Amino acid sequence: MSNSAIELLKSRSLPMLFEEEIERVILGGEFAPGDRINEKDLALRFGVSRGPIREALRSLEAGGLIEQIRNRGVFVRRLSAEQAAHIYDVRAVLFALAGKLIATTATAEDITVLRGLVTAMDEAIAKDDRKDYLRGNFALHEFIVMKAGNPVLATQYLSLVKQLSLYRARNLTIVDSMRASNDEHREMVEAIAAHDPERAGAAHLNHVVTAKDRLMSGTSLA
Repeated sequence: MSNSAIELLKSRSLPMLFEEEIERVILGGEFAPGDRINEKDLALRFGVSRGPIREALRSLEAGGLIEQIRNRGVFVRRLSAEQAAHIYDVRAVLFALAGKLIATTATAEDITVLRGLVTAMDEAIAKDDRKDYLRGNFALHEFIVMKAGNPVLATQYLSLVKQLSLYRARNLTIVDSMRASNDEHREMVEAIAAHDPERAGAAHLNHVVTAKDRLMSGTSLA
């Protein structure tokens, strides 16, 4: 085992590592919403006892990605349209706050990074490359909440984003939706660049509210 791997294991507990790995598998689509997660199978897969797996699953349940159903087992959470809408409502408020906060502290380097992400998404739209667009979309949102300077906000916001990824029933993306979404990103970034907290807060709120509307209409893009 390499020194870097040893240091990683020293700095992080086994349940935490397995939580991240199971989360990656779920968000990667290997387990679909409603699928049963077998604790024993996971223990065999990772070559460990069931104890760390059980702890990891408890953390994932607290984070809203899985649910334990009495006398049935553990399942990947299946979100209803109503639940997804409620999550979007909370997410909108958090993102508006993130927009206000980063608008007061953003550096010239931060603004360059954000504008670069918007440009990269423009290029993905031109190629009709959904995967690249979604990668840039997540990177921009994550950058904003991480740079907002409030770690509680960032943790809560990113948890909500992960939960929403489970709502796949209407998760369709079309070029028009990508273009509209990136126009909203551009306004967010320019409001940040202007160091205008009120404008930035409004732009960030509008972006998530509009994303919710797209989700409900069947052209989801966050």
